[in-house]
Amino acid sequence: MPLQLFKRLLPVTALLLSGVSVAHAQAGAAIPPPIYLYPNGAPGALGVTESDKPRIYAFLPKKPSTSAAVLVIPGGGYGMVAMGYEGFQIATWLNQQGMPAFVLDYRVSPYRYPVEIDDGRRAMRVIRAHAAEYGVDPNRIGVMGFSAGGHLASSLLTHCGDDTLPEKKIDAADSVTCQPNFGVLGYPVISLTGSIAHVGSAKNLLGETPDPKLLHEYSNQYAVTDKTPPTFIWATTNDPVVPVENSVEFYTALVHAHVSAELHLFDYANHGCGLCGEILPLQVWPSLLRRWMFDHSLLTPNAPPLPSPEPNSTAWPQGLIGPGKPNQ
Repeated sequence: MPLQLFKRLLPVTALLLSGVSVAHAQAGAAIPPPIYLYPNGAPGALGVTESDKPRIYAFLPKKPSTSAAVLVIPGGGYGMVAMGYEGFQIATWLNQQGMPAFVLDYRVSPYRYPVEIDDGRRAMRVIRAHAAEYGVDPNRIGVMGFSAGGHLASSLLTHCGDDTLPEKKIDAADSVTCQPNFGVLGYPVISLTGSIAHVGSAKNLLGETPDPKLLHEYSNQYAVTDKTPPTFIWATTNDPVVPVENSVEFYTALVHAHVSAELHLFDYANHGCGLCGEILPLQVWPSLLRRWMFDHSLLTPNAPPLPSPEPNSTAWPQGLIGPGKPNQ
């Protein structure tokens, strides 16, 4: 084993001995083994199957170009998790530019609030608590979410103040903040109420007869403050699933709160295309994000070049198990 690789594995081995299962994959390699967020069983678990065990997958680049990292949250309407093209493929794209990425597979319906939000919070805390083992700066960890994953990501951006630390701490990770340092939202669900709400996400997250206070609280355009992290947003104006006003209202709230924000809208009708490599008008959005990351010093000028556009992978990789698997 090369000495450099051996040195990189030493802290990971130490983390394994601490009871948290850790593994990583290089860009283009196989999917890494899961890191269970709750090694001794998740709070509120409905059972003990893989559907009840939220986890992250750590993708670490061969040659890091930055100490920043991203928690990637795929969408799926809180009814499934599109781990392929909105998760693993995004992580590989980030790895190819030298950025570490962690893909979240979180519990979905029949689970209800606060489970999904807490899985996201726990994922951010686990990454931050073990940042040194990953070669990551704990103060440069962002979140990237798509569709309903964008709702979960925007919930972390707006609902992770110091008062959200768990009353009952599982381990040291629960003593650190879940607040991301920056956000990236792709065609996100933001609102759970009113004419622009995504009804399916609201139903799966909060149930058939949700508390009106929760509907408003997690319509995240209303939760933006001047402490919300800088955010990049993109969507299509004729999105047939999630009204574009979700993106517009969140961006507007950021501007009114004097938060650094960037919004890109494409005159197109699409929802759920991930990197959008097969859609010529949309395949430019990753380059816009890359530029934004340069502007915010999340990538450095010596980062590897932008990968070429590529077709989407499947929504759920064959043979993969986990809480977000469709039709369980």
